[in-house]
Amino acid sequence: MHKPLLPIFVSFAVVSFALLAGSLHAAEHDLAPVSSTRPNVIFVKTDDQRLDSLSMTGHPVTQTPNIDQLAADGVFFSHAFITSPICGPSRANYFTGQWERKNRQGFYHVSKNHISHELFDNSWIMQLKAAGYFTGYIGKHHATIGPAKERNRYMKENVDFCYMKGGHLGFDLMKWNEFKNLRHSSQIEGLYEATEAFMRPGKDKDYFFDNAHQSVSDFLHRRDQSKPFALSLNLNLPHASSIGGMGAKDTDPEMYRTLYNDVQDNFVFPDGYPNIKVPLPDQVFRQNELMGYYRTSHPASLLSKKTKMARAVTAIDMMLGKLRMQLDEMGIADNTIIVFASDHGLLLGEHGLGGKTFLYDECVRIPMIIYSPSFSEQQRGMTVDELVVGQDLPATILELCDVVVPDTYQGQSMMPLIEGKPIQWRKEVFCENLFTDQGYPRMESVRSNEWKYIRYFSKENDRMKYLPDASIQGEQPVFEELFNIANDPKEQVNLASNPEYDEVLARYRNRCQELVTELAK
Repeated sequence: MHKPLLPIFVSFAVVSFALLAGSLHAAEHDLAPVSSTRPNVIFVKTDDQRLDSLSMTGHPVTQTPNIDQLAADGVFFSHAFITSPICGPSRANYFTGQWERKNRQGFYHVSKNHISHELFDNSWIMQLKAAGYFTGYIGKHHATIGPAKERNRYMKENVDFCYMKGGHLGFDLMKWNEFKNLRHSSQIEGLYEATEAFMRPGKDKDYFFDNAHQSVSDFLHRRDQSKPFALSLNLNLPHASSIGGMGAKDTDPEMYRTLYNDVQDNFVFPDGYPNIKVPLPDQVFRQNELMGYYRTSHPASLLSKKTKMARAVTAIDMMLGKLRMQLDEMGIADNTIIVFASDHGLLLGEHGLGGKTFLYDECVRIPMIIYSPSFSEQQRGMTVDELVVGQDLPATILELCDVVVPDTYQGQSMMPLIEGKPIQWRKEVFCENLFTDQGYPRMESVRSNEWKYIRYFSKENDRMKYLPDASIQGEQPVFEELFNIANDPKEQVNLASNPEYDEVLARYRNRCQELVTELAK
């Protein structure tokens, strides 16, 4: 089902294009536009960003005119899901185009698995390199490419411009050797500075290359202008690990200290908060095991977190506005695809919980937008309502660039949906969590447009173990949930123990087992 997305025009001084135009210094036109038969690609990936974090998706405070405009110019996917809602596994799924049950990545410290060189060569960015693209990777990296002892060297040596750090970045980038050549220490501004150096490495960016730390200097090549480019830009915000130092330095933009302080009464909390009982039994999850920065039981602390996350999302929005203006200045806006998505969502008190990995919609639904200059007038501003997943993006990017999609991908190109072609598309999404650290339980889920089924497995013997085959080999869940999503979108009423829904429960139990088995092959 497709419907038009009306452009949203927000009058907001901090993020207006007029201000962005004033703050973006004039480009030195030492790089001429390059014509190419294939489009450039920029994939902007955010961290812990919920679907409802945008103006266009109903956030009561956060202003995102540039992201909203990208959707109005492109295609917005209203039912986009991350099938492993936690940083490392979700990013491995983006790399491989596969479900975690197939690629078996997890976090290396638990799974001891890595993305092979061959599988990495099939990633969308390396497939574009093989097709003649100049490639770049900037920001957070949270997957293991090649054996751990290599420290991602295969990736660093094969991506043309590899400016990254494994794990969390924090708000102040300059505390890390990898980013000491920057002039902007705040994360979003610093990573945009690196993006400018990637896109137009002319003489005003000599300092970036000349002052790069030895840990990254060998992996920063100046862009070959004869080639189209493909860039993966990976932010570590609005993740809670990166908001702690927000606005702490005098050099941080003022917005990181004061933006939205005057409208804090407008932030919305879940119904019944803070007295929401966790709906899961102790053998599934205990709240006191949750990471400290994800705990949500204290109202003042949660309000502060919501405010800082809103500032981060607005800063990301401003960065996107500057990026589009930069492309226009360079004369390549009409030949550059922009993809915008998050690695997963986050619980902020819903179900009495914080954090990620849970398979409730707050964790698994994300904002996803694709803009391409090749889209027709009818396609621009479209909303696609079919169930899509992060693994569909690699195949879609390659099709947009006229590159063959590897047969190792489990995701599918979404172009038939965008083009309105008749196609049999998935009716359910399978989601999973295999991460057994930090108190999280193993979970599996099937979600359609009408129903969601979630099953949980005992934590008694699985701590710090990676068990992708357990349920396939017959391990039984210790707890189940069944929600009528159509009538109960906030997943408040568990129908699993209601005998009136025994038939539905049995159907989704069987479907969950079918999907976990199929996707593991």
